[in-house]
Amino acid sequence: MWMVISDTHDNLEKARKAVKEAKNRGVNVVFHCGDVVAPFVIPIFDDFKLHAVFGNNDGEWLFMKEKAGDAIAKGPREVEVDGKKVAIMHEPFLLDAIVRSQMYDFVFYGHTHQLDIRKEGRTLVVNPGEACGCLTGKSTAVFVNPDDQSYEVFEI
Repeated sequence: MWMVISDTHDNLEKARKAVKEAKNRGVNVVFHCGDVVAPFVIPIFDDFKLHAVFGNNDGEWLFMKEKAGDAIAKGPREVEVDGKKVAIMHEPFLLDAIVRSQMYDFVFYGHTHQLDIRKEGRTLVVNPGEACGCLTGKSTAVFVNPDDQSYEVFEI
């Protein structure tokens, strides 16, 4: 089981609640689609295999990289997890072209703070909305089963 989360914007309470639920669901991989914001948020995800990208509001890139190591990089980035090809990005630049390429099983992105979950061909596209709840007033993450591409939106 995977968790896709984005735009935590230093909201430690929401990040911790999402992690607690992830542990309850047996999540082993977390994808963070950017705007962690500060390095002190990274250790909250230490119990998982983390794949993350920097967002436009992330600061302290060097210290964040020190905390996360290879788990975080400038996006878009491509990873293979559980035999599945995944593209991760913050801003949805070239999102449509990447989805149309049908090169990926999953495309995860953030930035807009809006939930967007859709299946296009073989690709499941997920923007988990915002974990922080600062723009929409709704804090969300998405749990994904990589085997069948089923998902559930979780209100944090």
